[in-house]
Amino acid sequence: MIFVENLEKIFKKPIRKSGIIGMFKTLFSRKYEIKTAVNKINFTINDGEIVGYIGSNGAGKSTTIKMMCGILNPTSGKVLINGLEPYKKRQQVASYIGVVFGQKTQLWWDIPLIESFNVLKEIYLINDKDYKERFEFLQEVLDIKDFLNQPVRTLSLGQRMRADLAASLLHNPKILFLDEPTIGLDVLVKEKIRNAIIEMNKKYNTTVILTTHDMSDIQTLCNRIIMSIKEISFMMGQ
Repeated sequence: MIFVENLEKIFKKPIRKSGIIGMFKTLFSRKYEIKTAVNKINFTINDGEIVGYIGSNGAGKSTTIKMMCGILNPTSGKVLINGLEPYKKRQQVASYIGVVFGQKTQLWWDIPLIESFNVLKEIYLINDKDYKERFEFLQEVLDIKDFLNQPVRTLSLGQRMRADLAASLLHNPKILFLDEPTIGLDVLVKEKIRNAIIEMNKKYNTTVILTTHDMSDIQTLCNRIIMSIKEISFMMGQ
């Protein structure tokens, strides 16, 4: 279960002036821009749900995902992932969550894809029997067999996204965070990824939190949605 209560994330950055002189003045300036990226949000997600987390660009979706993964500490409020605060128990929580960020990869760029999977097997201490079962399942539903021996840097965007999704699922996470996983993909690849998410949810009862701007993703996959409103910003200081 995911429990979020009064979660808030505020970023504070100095207001920078132009030019070299302005840069030096910034070092001594007390003027800051305060951005409330996530503003006191509350929600609960139960085991096995597929939930869409939607909103405009800059509405704090990715920031919320990063706090739920333990990458960022909240300014205030609370996140509990199966009863644990991810930013305090990051290593423990990381063992049963999977994450896919649409513009970033967890794969090793210069080695064959299959070798990346083998490295992840060792990192997550997956035994041979479980690895074989999951790998065969993911290979089938994501259709990655034809490029397993190619270096990751030679893969197309669609191939890499399918590979990233497979990598995030190898250790059978209880919770899967997907941050715009179908961005920039063609219709056929999107369909493969959606089908894989549905099959994985049915087989393993994996909880999925999905951020996307594609309403077809929401309609096809999600039981319900959470909507995020754009951030608040203001200035403070002298």
